[in-house]
Amino acid sequence: MTDKAHFHLSGYVNKQNYHYWAPENPQELHQRPLHSEHLTVWCGITLFGVLGPYFFEDNKGAAVTVTSEHYVAMLCNFYEPELHRRGIYQSPVWFQQDRATAHTASASMSVLRETFPQHIISHGGDIPWLARSPDLSSCDHFLWGYLKSRVFISKPRTISELQQSIKEEIAAIPEQMTHWVMENLGVRLKQCLRNGGRHLSDVLFKT
Repeated sequence: MTDKAHFHLSGYVNKQNYHYWAPENPQELHQRPLHSEHLTVWCGITLFGVLGPYFFEDNKGAAVTVTSEHYVAMLCNFYEPELHRRGIYQSPVWFQQDRATAHTASASMSVLRETFPQHIISHGGDIPWLARSPDLSSCDHFLWGYLKSRVFISKPRTISELQQSIKEEIAAIPEQMTHWVMENLGVRLKQCLRNGGRHLSDVLFKT
């Protein structure tokens, strides 16, 4: 399961596919930094660990808007070599992504179909994926929140410090933890079916 998020130096994390669930409008104000320095981070969660991080940035290290060109470059220059490095390229891997325009552009989907023939979970893929599904996305319901709780403990003051902190915390995530996360995905999918597609309050707030 894959996704990207913006990590701001202020400590704010913009989860790309995140929503606040409530039976009523909570009338809460969620403050967001304006023009704050940030990193755009991509990761993938698997049974055997976290793939990434990959930072979408220009030659000067500044975050860039993720276009299909940037996304294809990540898939070809980082993701595929990483699968080879870990020795799982020929495994029956399913690739999941949300329906961001850069992800589902023809150039992006062409690369994914070649890499994961008949194994794409995505809008326009072999198995469709809902546009907004934070209950089910492992990056949304686990990774970004977990990283925020760890990365900003050291209070990084520069983009390079923030980037290094993200790398270190991802490297420190044990394989067993991601195994539990992916097992929990099965629980969430079954509960989603029982709930008729509604949000999973009993799973999200389980203690």
